[in-house]
Amino acid sequence: MSKKPLKKKSVKTLKKTPLKKTSRVDNKKTSVGELELEKQKFIRLFAEFENYKKRTSKERIDLFKTANKDLMISILPVKDDFDRALKEIDKNENNTDFQGFRLIYNKLNEALKKKGLLEIEDLIGSEFNSEVHEAISQIPSDKKNKGKILEVIEKGYRLGDKIIRFPKVIVGN
Repeated sequence: MSKKPLKKKSVKTLKKTPLKKTSRVDNKKTSVGELELEKQKFIRLFAEFENYKKRTSKERIDLFKTANKDLMISILPVKDDFDRALKEIDKNENNTDFQGFRLIYNKLNEALKKKGLLEIEDLIGSEFNSEVHEAISQIPSDKKNKGKILEVIEKGYRLGDKIIRFPKVIVGN
């Protein structure tokens, strides 16, 4: 390999510029500006932390409210069976034989209500809302029942503010 000769760089002389003398007023202005900037950063950080605390406490409360969600969903078919059995008992002439059954049903309902489970009621005749109801069928009907719920096939339930099972309905067309 051949070595190339190094070129000599010209050395420039630097001019010495006199340093600016800053006055105390300028120093105070910059320090006040920096202080104000740091103060704004602190306020934003504090507000961000407060929002974080509020958000996490709200999430924790929501978690406690819906902690029983899986259990409630698994109990709903049993509650549906109770409802169907009560309808059949009402058809029977001898209702006194089933008073114990009714007491158990009422206790179960009260316990579920205390835990926040609410039945979505008063559906027949109301307007169909796809965000709250699940339409499984449409049947022809007169003009006044068009778009309204004609029959409820399966009840819907809320746990607190959240719907855990949408009511299955038949809508007039």
